[in-house]
Amino acid sequence: MLINYFVYFLPLFFKQRNSLFYHSPSLTFIVQSIKMEATAQINLAVKMILTAWDTQNKYLTDLTNNLTDEQLMKEITPGRNTGIYLLGHLIAVSDSMLPLLGFGDRLFPELEEVFIKNPDKSGLGMPTVAELKEKLQAVNAKLSAHFQSSSAEEWFNKHTAVSEEDFAKQPHRNKLNVIISRTNHLANHIGQILLLK
Repeated sequence: MLINYFVYFLPLFFKQRNSLFYHSPSLTFIVQSIKMEATAQINLAVKMILTAWDTQNKYLTDLTNNLTDEQLMKEITPGRNTGIYLLGHLIAVSDSMLPLLGFGDRLFPELEEVFIKNPDKSGLGMPTVAELKEKLQAVNAKLSAHFQSSSAEEWFNKHTAVSEEDFAKQPHRNKLNVIISRTNHLANHIGQILLLK
């Protein structure tokens, strides 16, 4: 992690520049202060990203609760996806985050076939709007519990879809990046569902 690299190399720099200063308590204080500040900034960044995720999910819940079943059954525009399909798609994608982030198995693996692997109007049976709303609540509650128990440091670990070798070359393929991409995905589809109002 960037903090650890910085804290490691900073003393080496001062050791080469001034051996007396290297052994001084001042350097220890400086390094500790820098590490604390960097840690605080990382904690803040993680909190902001997770808050954005929570905000979008709350907006989706409020939006779908304020739409009637009839509205959600309609296409967002002629020839496009229906609201119920988009809702199911978002639940399926969020559910898939559980194994991707190392939080366990999906709660509703059956949704993948209907809402991820196949397009709308595929002829496959869909849950009702009421059932989907219950699934949305269950998935969000499960994710939230894991998010709250995860440290800021853990969010910079690799997700399960990347190998150790690839992660060493591409450390941005971490768990936090999954949250960022899924939040953007969520916001995009919320914008589509808003067309049903």
